[in-house]
Formats: sequence, structure tokens, C-alpha cells
Amino acid sequence: MENRLLLFSLVLALLLLMDSSSAQAPGFVSLDCGGKEGFRDELGLEWSPDSLNYGESTNISVANETRTQYMTLRHFPADSRKYCYTLTVASRTRYLIRATFLYGNFDNNNVYPKFDISIGATHWSTIVISDASTIEMRELIFLALSPTISVCLSNATTGQPFISTLELRQFNGSIYYTDFEAQFYLSVSARINFGADSEAPVRYPDDPFDRIWESDSVKRANYLVDVAVGTEKVSTRMPIDVNRDDRPPVKVMQTAVVGRNGSLTYRLNLDGFPGTGWAFTYFAEIEDLAPDESRKFRLVLPGNPELSKAIVNIEENAQGKYRLYEPGFTNISLPFVLSFRFGKTSDSSRGPLVNAMEINKYLEKNDGSLDGDIIANVVSGYSSADWAQEGGDPCLPVPWSWVRCNSDPQPRVVSILLSKRNLTGAIPSSLTKLSGLVELWLDWNSLTGPIPDLSGCVDLRIIHLENNQLTGPLPSSLMNVPNLKELYVQNNLLSGTVPRGLLNRNLVLDYSGNINLHKGSKSGSRVNIVIGSSVGAAGLLIATIVSCIFMRKGNKRQPEKDQLGNTLPLQIVASSKSNAPTEAAHCFSFSEIEDATRKFEKKIGSGGFGVVYYGKMKDGKEIAVKVLTSNSYQGKREFSNEVILLSRIHHRNLVQFLGYCQDDGRSMVIYEFMHNGTLKEHLYGPLTHGRSINWIKRLEIAEDAAKGIEYLHTGCVPAIIHRDLKTSNILLDKQMNAKVSDFGLSKLAVDGASHVSSIVRGTVGYLDPEYYISQQLTDKSDVYSFGVILLELISGQEAISNESFGVNCRNIVQWAKMHIESGDIQGIIDPSLGSEYDIQSMWKIAEKALMCVQPHGFMRPSISEVLKEIQDAISMEREGAMVRDGHSDDTSRNSAHSSLVLGDLAGADNFLSLDESVAQPSAR
Repeated sequence: MENRLLLFSLVLALLLLMDSSSAQAPGFVSLDCGGKEGFRDELGLEWSPDSLNYGESTNISVANETRTQYMTLRHFPADSRKYCYTLTVASRTRYLIRATFLYGNFDNNNVYPKFDISIGATHWSTIVISDASTIEMRELIFLALSPTISVCLSNATTGQPFISTLELRQFNGSIYYTDFEAQFYLSVSARINFGADSEAPVRYPDDPFDRIWESDSVKRANYLVDVAVGTEKVSTRMPIDVNRDDRPPVKVMQTAVVGRNGSLTYRLNLDGFPGTGWAFTYFAEIEDLAPDESRKFRLVLPGNPELSKAIVNIEENAQGKYRLYEPGFTNISLPFVLSFRFGKTSDSSRGPLVNAMEINKYLEKNDGSLDGDIIANVVSGYSSADWAQEGGDPCLPVPWSWVRCNSDPQPRVVSILLSKRNLTGAIPSSLTKLSGLVELWLDWNSLTGPIPDLSGCVDLRIIHLENNQLTGPLPSSLMNVPNLKELYVQNNLLSGTVPRGLLNRNLVLDYSGNINLHKGSKSGSRVNIVIGSSVGAAGLLIATIVSCIFMRKGNKRQPEKDQLGNTLPLQIVASSKSNAPTEAAHCFSFSEIEDATRKFEKKIGSGGFGVVYYGKMKDGKEIAVKVLTSNSYQGKREFSNEVILLSRIHHRNLVQFLGYCQDDGRSMVIYEFMHNGTLKEHLYGPLTHGRSINWIKRLEIAEDAAKGIEYLHTGCVPAIIHRDLKTSNILLDKQMNAKVSDFGLSKLAVDGASHVSSIVRGTVGYLDPEYYISQQLTDKSDVYSFGVILLELISGQEAISNESFGVNCRNIVQWAKMHIESGDIQGIIDPSLGSEYDIQSMWKIAEKALMCVQPHGFMRPSISEVLKEIQDAISMEREGAMVRDGHSDDTSRNSAHSSLVLGDLAGADNFLSLDESVAQPSAR
């Protein structure tokens, strides 16, 4: 019997020990948004329902997703409010916060949502759903400086804001400490486990803080591609000394990749970049090296030559095998597409090795509104009321539903709108501290007690306190509110005499319905409106309306006329943002044009509505004359539109407009002559003649064209949308400089409008599919067309082809996307380019082209962003050309024998400094 009891005790103790070992760390919060009850998942994490009293919970079903926390979500109305979760934290402690979003077509609309997520007053990220069955995840590392943290959803552009899970993970000690954490969060961009034995991420319980270490073998578009030949996975079962538990978990460090041929190369998209970030690489020597063998290598980042000077010797730097060495930077500037290489030195017998990597971006904190603490005191008295549950900052990034704020960078509250909110008790004294308050609406409540002293609210103009149960006198302190214009206190229990100073002011004052409040004597001659009964309000309204009618008279503008004498609607008059005067279009006579073209002898092309002829003026100037081929109303309107536009805009990358001609029903537009024809002809037209323009020239042509389009989009007021961008509308001059032409289909954007309704125009293959479906034109329609042009520059293929793209594919976008997303960029590169290009610059343009041809306009970059990427690619290409031509030192061959960490020699120019005094690399 005793033996049985002993055995039972041992089994029970073992079970208790096993249960305690699976208990999650303190400071963990896992919210199943929209869930109904708590549960423990397969990792041993405890999940709780979010239990919000606003928003709606919905069940969803997504193929191959069986985790309980992704069977539900919570969604919110697509209105002007923000919807917040408030989590309790320990002040002066660092945390990881993680939010996930799985759409699952919960609304049965197949309208992919786009909305914002913020942390406190700081905009965290814009959530863009592009696949109903893919989980979007955002992670942020922060130092808690107050007892709570708020995560809020707002600003739905499409669909409804929603959230699937919200998780909080507490760290220990100084993990992720930076000198900037009081001013910046760390937004997680990449956390990579190299050499992973499966696609499953490493996380809790292997990582006690439940960081998610993504496997490098995950087949995801544009994630860790450009893998060098000779890259192999290696692993060990030996324990790795990671020094402390805040470093990468042992399981992550037990795997790695090595470059057997001497190089490890990767290309990685960094979410949220370009920008300033925190980047660390984790190494541990897990292979057995013979006594005469060594492993030395360098990190090489394109555009950062200084970083390649430091040599890594893992075993020496870590002071032994199976030990962690973690060099990195706490302040480094990184691009969106990070191309990096680890290359062995000439005196090394083994190729480079890497186990893991972490990259985070600095996200600047917003200090929030100046009145946040005051509003918090107001709310604290009504903690159970619905209107007091909104959470987050009262003003940022969007204000609460009952608060209005000014537009200062650190805003102040200007309006309190708490009418009919069932307020009881005294007027909150905190309201008197709102120095920027302009309007106070507390009417139709059950407030009691006296009216407080509001003289500290020097900007206060309108006060609504009517229909409450306020008592006491109408305070004389109201006379000390210098900007007060309207005061409504009717239907209360006020008593005494209305202060004479209020009666003498130019003030709308209604104190009717207070049977014990009397007017008293009045003196002075200033105009004022005193309403002793509700009858006066109607008269005031009528007077206001009449005055508005008279004020608006005489403000009508006369319609403007164009250079042709045609009357124009006011909203389509375009002008440059510069202060230069608008130039009138020059009118050529028909005889001048006939002589210049030798009676239209040489046809050089045709446009959307005209034939183009070559001409030469008497002064030797060469011209191109576009002749309108139709006298239809449509043709005349397009002709007039082009003349109007071209007479008002001037840019070196737009074909120069010289004038127009109208004679006997014929209409012509005269341009400068572009000697080298169209880009189309040079890519796959008659001008190729077996020779092709090289990659650097293609990039320069793209840069020129992007500058011209950028000017149309941002340099003209209102903005001009081209509508028909294509390679045949990009012309080349004698020096092969590119200029954008053909404005016959251009459309002026209405100032302040998100789109222009328009009958669909354009060319098949370049036409924005969203514009085609909705007939709503935006500048992103031009961006789509430009993305197609970039793909043509890469591939040398036409936008539409029956032969070039394989079976069941006629479109360059579909064809290129298939290759690029699978990492096979070589499959689309124009063979005529040979090997005379830098693969990283090619990748950069390919990825930007794919972003341009996203199906929805809001997912595409602006043309300015595209231009920046093209210019970066040009810089990379020129550097690569120098290397190919033998004009650049190979740092991997000329290395010194050193054991410096990866940043000891980094130059200051490589940093976007947060603080120059501490912008230095380090090894943790």
C-alpha cells in the first residue's frame, strides 16, 4: 500500500511539474477577437475572448486554417470613429505587441478592406488586405511608459476595419534596449531563421517570449530570393550558448546556411522601409573546422561600401564554438529592397555561415494631444458610459466622436460635444482647463450644481448648457471670457440677476426658462441680442439666413476663355505651381505649316486622333505637325484640350509644344521634332536593327519619363492625368533623352477629389483595370500604365502578344508577375541585354513594376516613389558597371587580417541619424 501511495505521489508530482513547465510566461495576453470563450492552443498558450461591448463578432472559415483563434474576428463600422483595445502593462517594461488580420470574406462582399491601425496617438501601419485567405501580421516592440497601451482601428478606405487576434508578450531586462526608445517604437520588419528544417516558424515554447522566427524556406513572393549557388543548410544537436534567454532561442541557432562556393546572397523586402532601422545578425559556429581551416567573411551591402571592411570570424569573435556572436547596428539606413551578400575573404578556407537575422524599423512616437490628461479626467467620472469607452488619444490619429481638435502637430481640443449623453452631477471641473476650447456643448443632460469659472478658456466662443438642472447664479466670471459670442443657459434652475457686463456685450444670450433668473438693468449702446424667451431664436435664424444671402451676392466669377477663344469651365483651367505667367499658344498660319511640311510630304507617325508629319521652318527649326483627322465634335474637343494643356505646361521631359493652326476646318498641333522616334521602335520596332539600347540607358529613359509624369501629377494645379501612357508616347531626342508626348486624352483632376469620372480611354495592355471597371480615373491609372512600360523595358516584349507569353497568356503583366513572384527574374530579362546589367538594379525595377500594376489603385505607389526607385537602380547600375569594367576594388580579395565586428568601421554617412551622438553600430 505504501509503495502504491509513493508511486501515486511521484506520478502526481510529475504531472504537476509537466503542467507548470507548460505554463506561459508572465505578462502574456492573447486575445481571440470575436471569440466567445477561453482555450489553450497547441503551443500551450492561453487565449481569452476580447469581450468588447462594441463592434460585431463573426465566424469565418478559411481552407487549411484550423487554429481556433482564426475561426472568429471582430469588425467595426466604416465610420469616422476609431475603435480601441486598451491593455494593461507594467510601466518601464518592454513588450512585443502583435496584431493579426484574416479577412476570410467575413462580410460576403469580396471587397478587400484597407484601414489604419494605431498604437496610442501614433499611426502604426495601414492594413491592406489583398487575399482573403492570407494572414496579415504586424508586430511592434515598445517600452511601456504608462499603465495602459491602446491599439486602435480607424480610417477605413475600403471595407470595414477588423481584427483577428491581439497579443502582448512581456520581455525581461534590457532586451531590445536602444538609446531612442523614449521617442521611437521598433516596428518588426524581418525575423529570419536560416537553415530551418521546415517551413514552420520557431516560436513559443522554444522562444520563451513567443517571437516568431520565420523559416528561410517559406515560399513567399519576394521573401529571401536570389540565393547564391552553393548555399547549403547545416544543423547540429549540440546546445548553443546564447548567453541569456533574451537572445535567439537555441533551436534557431542550431541551424544555419553556409556558402560552399564562397558566397551567401539574398534579397529581402523590408516592410515599412526605406527608413532608419535596427539590424542584427546572429552567428554561431556549428561546423567542425580542422586546425588548419578558417571561416572569415564580410557583409557587403550595395551602396554601403564602408560596411564591407569589417571581417567576421565567428569562432574567434564568439570566443569558442557553439557560442552566440551578434554584431549589428542600432541605427542604420536601409532600403525597401535589401540586397546583401556574405563573401569569404581570400585567406579563408570555408565559406560564410549565418544562423539568424532581425531587422526592425524605427517608428517615431507621436506625443499626442496637449489636452489628453485633461480629457482623461473628464472621462474618469463616467467610466461606465458608452461614450467614454473609445480609448486611445482623444485627438490622434483621429478624434473621438464627441471631441473636435485643431490641426496643430500636437493638437488641442477645440470642441466638446456631449449633448444628450445622460451626464449627471456637476459640470466636470477639468473642462475649465481646456485653454484652446472654442465650443462647449453640454445641453440636454441632467447636470446639477453651479456653472464653473470658464475664464481660463480664452478662446471659448459658444457655450450650450441649456436643458439641465444647473443652480446658482449666472457667474460674472463669464464676462472674462473675451471671445464669447453665444451663451445658452435656458431651462435650468439658475437664480439671481444676469450680470450687466453680459447684457452690454455683443452676445447671443438665452436665459429663458429660469424662473428665478432676472434681467436686471442694462446700460451702454453696444449692439447685443438678448433672448428672454424661445421666440427670439426663430428671428435670429431668419436674420442669419438673410445676411448669408446678401453676403454671397456679387461673388460670381466670369468664365475664362482658352487660347482659341473657346469658353472653358472654371475647373479645367490648369496652371503651373510656379509664379511664371501663362504663355499664350502661338497660332501658325496654314501657309507656314504647308511650306514647312512641303505640303505634308513626309508622314512620320499617327496618334490617337491624328496623323503626324515632319516639317522644317524657314529658320531651320524642325517640327512635328499633328493633323486632326476628324472634324467631329469629339475630335475638336480633344484638340482644344491638348492645346489648352500644352500652352500652360513646360517641362524638359515633356515634348515641347510650339503652337497650333486652325484654317478652313483643319486643326493642327505643332511640336518640337524628336529625332530618335519612339521608345517602342527602339525596344521591338524597326529601329532595333539587331542592336538594342542597354540597361542603363533604359533606366535613364524611365527616369526621364517618370519626371515628366511626376510634373503632370504634382507640378500642375489641378493635376493632369495623361490617360494614355505607352512606349509609343515616349519620344527620344538626338541625345536619347526621353520626353512624354500626346496629351489628346489627358484629363485634369478636380482639386481635392479622389478621382475623376470619365469615359474610359486608353490603349489595351496599358489600361488600368480598376479604371476600366469603375470609370473613375486617378493618377494611379497613369502609374499602372507606367508599370507596364517598366516591364517592357526589362523584357523587350510588347504589352500584348499572342506568341511571346505562352499558352493562355497574352498580357505582359500576367506573364511577368508569374516569373517575378517565383524568383525567376531571368525568365523575363531581354536576352539582347546579355550580362551587361546589375541583377540587383533589375530586381529593384521588377518589384516596383509589380507594385505599379497592382489591381487596386490604393495599393500602387505614387509616380514620385517610382522615380526614387528608378534613381536608386541607376546608382546601383553605375556602381555595378564600374565593378564589371574593373574600376572598383574587390574588398573581399584585399581584406586585412582582422577580427572587427560588423560595424566598427561604418561611416557616418550611412546613417539617417536619430541622434548623431549615439548613431554608432554595436555588437551586443
